[in-house]
Amino acid sequence: MTLPKGFGSGGAGGSSSADVERMIGKRVENMTGMITISFIAAWLATFGGTAAGYFYYPWAYPTPSGHFAFIVLTIIEAIGYIFCVKVMEEGSNKNSNGIVAGVVGAVTIGTLAIALFVGK
Repeated sequence: MTLPKGFGSGGAGGSSSADVERMIGKRVENMTGMITISFIAAWLATFGGTAAGYFYYPWAYPTPSGHFAFIVLTIIEAIGYIFCVKVMEEGSNKNSNGIVAGVVGAVTIGTLAIALFVGK
């Protein structure tokens, strides 16, 4: 791989992972926190969208339909979150299983609480 001027071993060919990391910036293995925050924000935005139906447009968006949409979208988001974290950590020695399990567990409890108590 040819790197831009200032990177690599001075034209001798080849590049090390340190050179590529320096060229690109922060490695993705260190972005578990950013992906977790994004997942939680997406989940809250999903609740916000269905909450508009629960509270402002109950005649057009029945509560059972809102709960179903919220649960299905939460499952899709959780699968995407797990996929993102696992692909990001592939080939590294990082292990975020505890963080992923805690966040997905908390979102599951929150989703169940919302489905059971909101809009009744």
